[in-house]
Amino acid sequence: MRNSIVGLLFFSLFILVLIPLPGARASATTIPHGTVDLVAENQWISPGSQTYFGLNFHLEKGWHIYWVNPGDSGQPPRVAWHLPAGLTSGELEWPAPRRLGTSTIVDFGYDDAVMLLVPVRASPTLSANQAAQLGAELRVLVCREICIPGKAQISLTLPIKSVPPEPDARTSELFAASRKSLPRPAPGSWEFHVSDLKDSFVLTAKLGGKTTRASFFPLEESQIDNSAAQKIVQTPTGFQLTLRKSDQLLHPIERLKGVLELSANQTYLIDVAVGNTQLAR
Repeated sequence: MRNSIVGLLFFSLFILVLIPLPGARASATTIPHGTVDLVAENQWISPGSQTYFGLNFHLEKGWHIYWVNPGDSGQPPRVAWHLPAGLTSGELEWPAPRRLGTSTIVDFGYDDAVMLLVPVRASPTLSANQAAQLGAELRVLVCREICIPGKAQISLTLPIKSVPPEPDARTSELFAASRKSLPRPAPGSWEFHVSDLKDSFVLTAKLGGKTTRASFFPLEESQIDNSAAQKIVQTPTGFQLTLRKSDQLLHPIERLKGVLELSANQTYLIDVAVGNTQLAR
């Protein structure tokens, strides 16, 4: 009789290991020279609410992945979501990138660790008192001197409850750090102007005070020469930044969009019509 009870307990524990249980993060999945896991900000999903999830990358020293504009080479991570009916994913939210590569080939991306955020909206008619499994098919290019393509299937199961969702303390610091790294909308009082010269764009910014440092990451590929120095000239209320045009830019552009970095913790999204002065958008 005792052996039967012990055998039943062992079998029950074995079944529990096999069944995926709801949780705030899934086990990390291996990618070339790193890992990725799917992380949830809240403990559960509620009908009619929005919950943020994160693609949490950890990379070996010296290896990197790419921003939405990869720069001179590479490609950004691509995600195909597999969600239950009633759940809809939004656009990926990208932290401000770093400049990577060499003096002649400059890439935009992330090394060490980074988390890409994605909002998931639950329909008001989503049935509660069940579990939802969220899956993603990820394709990623991991580079150092060479690039290695990788792919991963990742998933996470969360309960669906009729009460408002509550943050998960196990992942709260991770999401706070990731949001801090996102570029913010530029203050509405700032003014920007982009002049279109023969071989360069000149970004003029009026910020209400002097600025000693400014760097620009273009959102679109093949608009500026990524490896060219961005010359800054201080003005009493801001700066002028000269951006050499890419030799692959064949037609005029209407808008200059991207991330303006004033310091490591000051990054802003800007979207400026070329040839016009306007307030920050």
